This record gives sequence, structure tokens and C-alpha cells, in this order.
Amino acid sequence: MVENSANLQHFYIAEEQSIYLLKQDDANKLRQWLQLCKQQLHRLGYQRVEYIGKGVFGFVFAGYSSKNEQVFKFSRLTLPDHLKMRLAEEAAILARLDHPLIPRYANFVRASGQPILQMARAPGQDLAWRSRQLGPLPVTELVPIATQLAEILLYLRQLPQPIIHGDIKPSNLMYEPSRQRLSLVDWGSAVPAQQDHLGQPIASGLGLYEGDQGSNAHMGDIYFIGKDQLDGRPSSPRFDEQGAAATLYALASGQISRFGHQIRPARSLGLPEPLAQILDAMLSDDPTTRAAGGDHFLATLPAARHWLLLPPPLQAPAQQLPVWVHQIGQEIDTVSYSSRKSFLRDNQQIPLSPQREADLQLAHYYRDFLNGMGDNEKAFVTAVTQLGHYPLLGGLALHWHNDGVDIDSSLHLQDPQYQSAFQYAVNNLVSLARALRPHASDAVFKACFFDARATLHLERQDAHSRFVLPPSLALPFEISETTEQEHKSRLHSYFEDGRDPDENLVLPQTILNELAKLNLIHHTGCIIFEVLPDHLKIHSYLRLLNPRKQVEFRACLDRILACVPQIADLGVSGFMKLPYKNTRRFEHVACQPDRFYPKDPRRHNWTSS
Repeated sequence: MVENSANLQHFYIAEEQSIYLLKQDDANKLRQWLQLCKQQLHRLGYQRVEYIGKGVFGFVFAGYSSKNEQVFKFSRLTLPDHLKMRLAEEAAILARLDHPLIPRYANFVRASGQPILQMARAPGQDLAWRSRQLGPLPVTELVPIATQLAEILLYLRQLPQPIIHGDIKPSNLMYEPSRQRLSLVDWGSAVPAQQDHLGQPIASGLGLYEGDQGSNAHMGDIYFIGKDQLDGRPSSPRFDEQGAAATLYALASGQISRFGHQIRPARSLGLPEPLAQILDAMLSDDPTTRAAGGDHFLATLPAARHWLLLPPPLQAPAQQLPVWVHQIGQEIDTVSYSSRKSFLRDNQQIPLSPQREADLQLAHYYRDFLNGMGDNEKAFVTAVTQLGHYPLLGGLALHWHNDGVDIDSSLHLQDPQYQSAFQYAVNNLVSLARALRPHASDAVFKACFFDARATLHLERQDAHSRFVLPPSLALPFEISETTEQEHKSRLHSYFEDGRDPDENLVLPQTILNELAKLNLIHHTGCIIFEVLPDHLKIHSYLRLLNPRKQVEFRACLDRILACVPQIADLGVSGFMKLPYKNTRRFEHVACQPDRFYPKDPRRHNWTSS
């Protein structure tokens, strides 16, 4: 890239969402931009070019040169200039770092006004992906990961000007299982530390950082950053310690966030007791305990490479909710849709500052989704989201009462390779649900999972125009091979819980009438209307459980579509139906009991665990 940087004149990329949820024109443009970038990298001599992924601020590609594999990171063109500068700041920081577990900086250029950062590609797979494959990581992998993470943090802390990564999370950690080698990537949130680990100001090129300057820290992913960073305190090595603790906790528990640690503390996860105690301290609400845990982590974990660790025998997780596993032979893009979140908000958090509210990263993850919830409630909602990371169709309905929670479900996993990890995720959701005590009596939470590839799209000029249906448009549905016995007293009706307070789309009465007729036909699934000013999306997953009703079912769905031009409101409204054949009832359990890895695994009777 060095001698050919002048050829990078057309590297610019459109905004990206899930491509199957975009309007057709936007989806085509995105495909064209991605293909253009690959072609340009090929012209520069890079082979095996691939699109790696995206973040809030940019896109990442990789390609092989004659010497090694390189990564190319691009800023989004639509970002304000001050946010585009973040890539230059990342390049400047990465160029200062020299550690075997941090990818090497290669080059930084601008092409047609777009910044492009080039660096070495870290080997292996990211730990978010590995956790999705395996569920909770085995202790034989987790301890080496923790050891190397401690080495990186100690290196960053001991630099003449300490550096804060600011966004430590599983997806930013690359891991090579064969060598148990870790790499910390994506330095887009990195900043020079304003304070050392003792809270003392650090000298910069402009002198000491003053306390009234505020924080130079970026937000990072709120699923993993700690309270100090979220509250906008001056940046310090404590930020990364808390991010590392959250990451290790999530990997050990099979979760995708730090929020569940009060319900499932590290000491309940079967970890070596010293590591479990350290992680619980680093995740503590008490700042003194957190700091002591961080110091102990850096002092203790480098020696953990000498611990005796043997893998426990593989055991299938217990099935707390039924899961049907299918081999469909085709990919699906699962999207999770949940409602009834309002009862989970406890409104006890301190309001965020205007600076924090305006942070793009915060808006992306947090402002409209989790703000106002306590950590236990966030853990539960995040666990529902996690199910949507798997190829899943179906739905859940949870009803809390004084003694616990009743859960009805229809979970159809479309790929057997994920069966064990998915069951861990389901069991984790159950544990979190059992710990909640919503303020509302008889509280309800519903979630459904559909394939974005099956979403129907309609477009119009503006919010004052009507949607026009093409003649061939039809709502898809599956048909059960045999009639499944109907238990009318236990069917979950579309309408049994009344109007959902978290939905704001008012549908025409004609559509509601047809949904009422559909409700009388034995089936399961969901249908969701998402109406934007110029775009209508109809998401659905429908499975007819009585094949004899196929003609009637199709006619009802066609009539629903025929009423779509009558929609005059904006917003989202969803409906779900579950067969409710096997309601599972769980008692309230506030916190999981202690469970540690055996001190001598050679003498441990694993069958008694």
C-alpha cells in the first residue's frame, strides 16, 4: 500500500445495517461499495481479500500481500469530521505500541478525503465468535487468556505515557486456539491516560492533566466498560481493568455482557477460586474493592500459567427449556424483537450527562434500549438478545408471579452445530429471569425471533403516500407435516395481554380483525409491522400446525396484506402466538451458589459436580 496509496481514490463506503433489512436500493449500493473496495485492494496486489465487519465508526477489510496479511480500516463517510479524526488518533497511538500481543501499525493514508488505517492482522478468531460456538469457555482456555490479558494491561500501565484501550471486549480479542495466543485489536477508543492507577494526574506534552478538563475517554461498548468510564471520569488504567474483568466474566459465563454478575457471580462459574475472587472484586460496586482487585489481577495472573488445569469431561447442558433442532441446509439471519421492556425499568440510575448522551457509541448501544434499567434487568434483556445471535426461529413469553416465573417457548434452532452453546444461552436466560422481581404484578415479557431474509419490503415516496402492493407479494409460512393436537385452553393468543405499552403503531381495524381470525387457526409464530416514512417492513415467522387449514390460513394472510395500503400511522407493532403445550415454572432464585474448579483436578470426581 505504501507505494500505491495514490490509487486508493475510490475507497468510500455507505452506511451499513443488516443488509436484509435495508431498502432494495440501499442494499444494492452497499453490495456495490463492498465489491468496489475488494476490487481496489486486488488492484493494489492484495490477494484473498475479505470483508471482516463493521463498527459504529467504520468498516474493516483484510488482504494478503507478498509478505503477510494486512487489515484495512475505513471511517464511514457520513461521520462528522471530528469523528473521522478518530482513525488518525488510533493510528498515532497504535504506532507508539510495541508488544507481541498487539498488531503492528503499518500505514495511515487519506484517499479522496477518507482516512484509511493499515495494520497487521492478528491471527485466530475473535472470542465473541468462539464463545458463540462453544458457550462458556473451558477453564483450560480462559486462564491462558486471562494471563495474556494481564500482561497486555501491565505493559500499557508501565508505558512512560500510559495508554488506555478503552474498549476491551470479546470481539476485540483475537485468539489462536492451537497456540493459545491472544491479540488485543481495534484501538479506535484508545486515549493517553489522564491519571495513573493510583488516581494521580499524569504529565502530558502540555503539562499535568487538570481535574476540571473532564475526561478524554471515549465511550466504548457499554456491555463491557465499567462504571468509571461510563460516568465520564478521567481516563486511567482502571478503565481497562474493568473491561478485562467484564470480558473474562462474560467468556466464563457464556454471556455477552457484564450485567449478570450479581445473579451469576464469578464464584458460581466453576473457575479456580483465586481467579473467581479477583473477578468478583474487579466487578464490585465499591471503587476501593475494584482497584484492589485490579492490582491483584496484574500481580497474580502472570503466574497462573503454572496452575494445574485439566479439562473437565464434556457434558451436555441440562435442558431447562425445550429446544427443537433442525438441519435446514440454508442460512438464516435471525433478528430478535422484544417488547414489554417498560416494566423492567427501575428509574434509579443517575441521569447521564449531556456529553455522555451525545456520544455516538452510547446512542448506538444504550440510550433507547437499556437506560433506566438496573444491571439485573439489563442482563436479562441482553440474554434475550443473545438468543438472536444464533440461527433461531420462534418465540418466548415470560409471566412473573409472586413465587417465580412461568416460561412458554417455541425455540427452533436451525443448525445442530450450535446446539450445546445455544442451550447454555437458554439456561442462562432462565437463571436471570428467576432472579428478577418486576415491580408490576403479573409482569409479562415477550420476544420473537424471525429470519430477516423473509422480511417483506414496500417503499413509498413519503409518509403521506400509501403503500402499493405488487401482485406477487405473499407472507411466507411453514406447514407442520402432521396435525399437532390443539389445547385451546393453553393457546397463547395474539391479544391475551392487551395492547403492548412499548409499541406505538396503531394498525387499521381491518388488519386487527384479520389477525383475530388468524388467531383461531392452530399455528405458532409472529408477525411484526415496522412502518417508516418511506419504507414498510413486515417481519414474520409463521408455522401452521394444522395442515388441513392451509387454504384458510393462506387466505387470511392474503387479506392482511390487502389491508396494508390502509396503514396511516408510523411505528412498530408486533403479534406473537405460542402453542403453550409445556409451560415451565421456575421458583425465584436471587443468586447462583458458589462453585469452584477443584484444587486438584486429578483427584476430583467430576461425576459428582
